[in-house]
Amino acid sequence: MKSITIHPASSATGEIVVPGDKSISHRSVMLGAIANGITTVRGFLRGEDNMATMGAFRAMGVRIEDDGETVVIHGQGLHGLKEPTDIIDCGNSGTSIRLLTGLLAGQSFFTVVTGDQYLRKRPMKRVVEPLARMGARIMGRDKATLAPLAISGGSLNAIGYESPVSSAQVKSAIMLAGLYADGETSVREPTLSRDHSERMFRLFGASLGVFKNGVTVRGGTELTGQEINVPGDISSAAFFMVAALITAGSELLIRNVGVNPTRTGIIDILRSMGGRIELIDEREVSGEPVADILVRSSQLKAIDIAGPVVPRAIDEFPAICVAAACAEGRTTVRDARELRVKETDRIAAMATNLRVLGVTVEECDDGMDIVGAESLGGGAVESFGDHRIAMSLSVAALVSQGGITIGDVDCVATSFPSFFPLLEQVAGR
Repeated sequence: MKSITIHPASSATGEIVVPGDKSISHRSVMLGAIANGITTVRGFLRGEDNMATMGAFRAMGVRIEDDGETVVIHGQGLHGLKEPTDIIDCGNSGTSIRLLTGLLAGQSFFTVVTGDQYLRKRPMKRVVEPLARMGARIMGRDKATLAPLAISGGSLNAIGYESPVSSAQVKSAIMLAGLYADGETSVREPTLSRDHSERMFRLFGASLGVFKNGVTVRGGTELTGQEINVPGDISSAAFFMVAALITAGSELLIRNVGVNPTRTGIIDILRSMGGRIELIDEREVSGEPVADILVRSSQLKAIDIAGPVVPRAIDEFPAICVAAACAEGRTTVRDARELRVKETDRIAAMATNLRVLGVTVEECDDGMDIVGAESLGGGAVESFGDHRIAMSLSVAALVSQGGITIGDVDCVATSFPSFFPLLEQVAGR
């Protein structure tokens, strides 16, 4: 497993473009594959997670062309997918396996889906349970709570589901199954999770309704292929936003970033901490809000983070932890139990690593307290196979004493293959 040493930087400056949004890239392939006609996608993220989704649909007979600039998907219609001849390997991608499980539940064939050692530990009950209520036949390890999962697709019934967690993956899996169900399927969440699926379903022509913290999907509506321009991923931009905020003398412009309101919790949190962040040239592209983000170095202060903002920033919390480690005072994070079941236990992983750097951290079941340090120490830390942990610690290294060596950074390729060269560019190396 590869490790890397990141040295301190005097500033983080320049103008950059981050790769396309991972969530939108996944959904563009999924809906394009079951739509009628051709879907053309520009800005597609070619990380390992998204390539796993692309590979899954190729295995089900979908012709997908990729010239490195544009992805062209030849849609097969709602009922045109074919039974794969082998197990579908989703790699490390929770989005792939959970959303595919929902879609495959409505097919007329048998499929087995699995993933790497980390994905096989992630909870699947949260999608299997509502799908079973719809009539899906799913078997798997530990009573179908863990992958591999064997799915015997067939007829589904519409349900009204009250999700106990705010999760775009759970919601989207049920929405995809709802396309194949008899009647109108509804999902309600405790608080609204990211709404990329709702926006893309509407773009492709699905029969969709939205209500407070929920969505309805009517089964049987045919979809039509679209042209999609994928904006930059705010989750990827978050690392560079934090880098510019905590590194003195920084001014960084990040162009063409998706600023969907269900994803901008990171901006709200960092601004509340005193971060100087400006949105420039706000616009809409392929149904998604987009802007350029200008970030300047700032004196950050501790805040309390809890409530509805948490699901709007759930993937960005490793980066937020680094900002908190560099802020004045004690930052508290609550209502973030979902971090325990990501690619790794991100609460425990960040607490362990920040302590190595000399930061005082106290864990609790649904969050943590982080006391900002006057300076971050150096040393050797571990990613625990989690791409967002690895990238967050790389950002921390920019303001460390003597640099930080991060172990097992191969995982970064799952979402951001160009991260390390881009970080060197921003740091002026």
